[in-house]
Amino acid sequence: MQTQSSNTHWSSIREAGTLFGLKFLRFVYTVFGRWVVSFCLLPTVAYFLVFRPLSRRSSQAFLQQHYQSYPNFWAKPPGLWATCKHLYTFAETVVDKLLSWFVSIDVAQFVIEHPERIEELMADQRGQLIIGSHMGNLEYCRGFMHRYRDKTINILVHDKHSENYNTMMQQLNPDSRLHVFQVEEFDIPTMLTIKGKIDAGEWVFIAGDRSPLSGAERTVSVDFMGRTARLPIGPYMLAKGLACPVKMMFSYCDYFAKGKPVHFEVVPFAERVTLERKAREEQLQAYAQRFASALEAQCAKAPYQWFNFYDFWAEEYEHA
Repeated sequence: MQTQSSNTHWSSIREAGTLFGLKFLRFVYTVFGRWVVSFCLLPTVAYFLVFRPLSRRSSQAFLQQHYQSYPNFWAKPPGLWATCKHLYTFAETVVDKLLSWFVSIDVAQFVIEHPERIEELMADQRGQLIIGSHMGNLEYCRGFMHRYRDKTINILVHDKHSENYNTMMQQLNPDSRLHVFQVEEFDIPTMLTIKGKIDAGEWVFIAGDRSPLSGAERTVSVDFMGRTARLPIGPYMLAKGLACPVKMMFSYCDYFAKGKPVHFEVVPFAERVTLERKAREEQLQAYAQRFASALEAQCAKAPYQWFNFYDFWAEEYEHA
């Protein structure tokens, strides 16, 4: 979980988790099983609910906006209990991210949307750029890896706020075909490295829902749930340079449903991303809006899976 003042960039949010805490969770899971791990999350959620006001306020703001946009989803307006469920879902997802590195996911648990898209993607030997988000848990894609062991996945992250998690993951399974790379900027050496992975038929994941460290100058405005948000142009600039197929991928576990099904969907984005010099800004905005609309469609049916606990929209939250 993350903490910050209301006008601070997301990347400077201090990590609340520790490497020791992650290792302790693994120990509890190994000795006692998953249900005990889930039970241990309850005091952690209570702590963030009480002592991390930004997480609480951002959750409430998002759920209220979701209620205004999709009132039919709700039996009543979301209140404090909905925020508790939101934070608990996030905590469960963090645990699943950890467990996915050394526990195989039961394929029977998956609910595949448009399975023909999955088969087409898996059969494609070309490298792919996958645009993901902080909605749900993309690491469920490891549930497919035991069937398609020739697929190597590279995730581009800013280690500034995920150093403990990445360190733990590498220690748990250094031979995994899921690799995490710190990328602070797309300079020439970085681009050549990523291009090499694409040319080798590997997948490269990048998040499309967080503003870059350089600030608003590398973002465009989009409509998201009826409000203006700023999304990065980096994924589409990267896609243009890589000249490879681009997909979107969404995955999340419904922890409150029987059997805890894992929903998994691949959404086509573009065979190639092209940018014309005279229409560059308009085309970048159109690509970002395409992603925003697909992300909203996912959030519409699973609001508790939204894990951007900071001021996502252009307007700042009012101080409580």
